Amino acid sequence: MSIGEVLALLQGEFPDVTISKIRFLEGEGLIEPERSPSGYRKFTHLHVEQLRFILTEQRDHYLPLRVIKDKMAESFGRPHAVQQAKEIRLSREELLEAAGIEEETLTELEDYGLLSDRARRYDEEALKIARSVGALAHFGLHPRHLRAVKAAAERETGLVEQTVAPILKRRAPGAIGEADEVARELSSLLLDLHAALVRTGVRSVLGR
Repeated sequence: MSIGEVLALLQGEFPDVTISKIRFLEGEGLIEPERSPSGYRKFTHLHVEQLRFILTEQRDHYLPLRVIKDKMAESFGRPHAVQQAKEIRLSREELLEAAGIEEETLTELEDYGLLSDRARRYDEEALKIARSVGALAHFGLHPRHLRAVKAAAERETGLVEQTVAPILKRRAPGAIGEADEVARELSSLLLDLHAALVRTGVRSVLGR
């Protein structure tokens, strides 16, 4: 089945489910549809049953996805999720080496609020930011040029906060888990939108 056919099967019981939601659950590793040679997702009735299981657990029991993964392992005979890799905690020197940037660049990143440490340690996201900035430097773009990017990210974060705030205020069982999932799904959608808008703008600049 196509993703549209799967959606049609589920919407009667779960009116709020969307194609984006199904893609999000795939991205979180809860379902694993095959891909056709052209890249289209190919779903089976097992995937539909897995999705029905996931959506029921979320709706009726407010369970977070990590708990649902374990329950799915028991219900569908799938292996439990592999434990997350050890959290990255880099010293300043380790970050500089791993990202391939100079001390001056890191200081500038911190001065412009693009990156910060936690108890003098840097996490995985800090490493990603540092590496991205290092790559952008090859095009003549430095931290001082990226304040607009930071401002856009802060505005998008504000949209996520505005959306999940009512969920957290309910103080219902599982509210934190639900808010976390909504925040991650919304973040993914905003990133897709942001990327599409940038690509559209670039095409315009190039006269395409």
